[in-house]
Amino acid sequence: MDSEPEPVRVVIVDDDQLVRMALRLVIDGEPDLTIVAEAADGDAAIGAVDEHRPDVVLMDVRMPGRDGLSATRELLTRPVPPRVLVLTTFDSDDLVLGALRAGALGFVLKDTPPARIVDAVRTVAAGNPVLSPAATARVIAAATGPDSARTRNSAREAARKRLSTLTERELDTARAVADGLGNPEIAERLHISVATVKAHIGNLFAKLTLENRVQIALLIRDADD
Repeated sequence: MDSEPEPVRVVIVDDDQLVRMALRLVIDGEPDLTIVAEAADGDAAIGAVDEHRPDVVLMDVRMPGRDGLSATRELLTRPVPPRVLVLTTFDSDDLVLGALRAGALGFVLKDTPPARIVDAVRTVAAGNPVLSPAATARVIAAATGPDSARTRNSAREAARKRLSTLTERELDTARAVADGLGNPEIAERLHISVATVKAHIGNLFAKLTLENRVQIALLIRDADD
């Protein structure tokens, strides 16, 4: 008889004890998820991850001491990093964008219904991005809001230089990823097999030194800005 799969191991990082308690109640109530540790700031989060080796870190952004962005960057340098799901109230859109660029797989709002938070944890644990529609709109607004032309031009040129290393088919694949398409949809759009799509995406990660599809989408956005 096959044994039951191990539950997804989760670390909660938030400086608000009530938020941590609420998340623990929601997540620990699921048979396939378990909370292995809590942390109130970025430094404690790094220690908890190193000790408990979780699959997913549910990471607040603004915290006293080391913030969630800095902690995310540090955690994602680990040989086997956890998957990071950013938790935010959206008083810090710039930090959320930074976390996504650093390799976080997505973000949820703190007022997201509990069932959707649970689904987001499962999705991230499976290696797939979670981009709430409302949150995505806010991040896009932050990314395209008032900024110096010099800064935007610099980001655009840097992104285009990185993308110039791709073949035409790899670039088409990257744009399809940025459009939010899954592998079967990309295969249909480009008239290629799903196996070829997977090979192209593997090449994108290697050539662009990226970890996930969210980073690909952000790079395409920078190049087209």
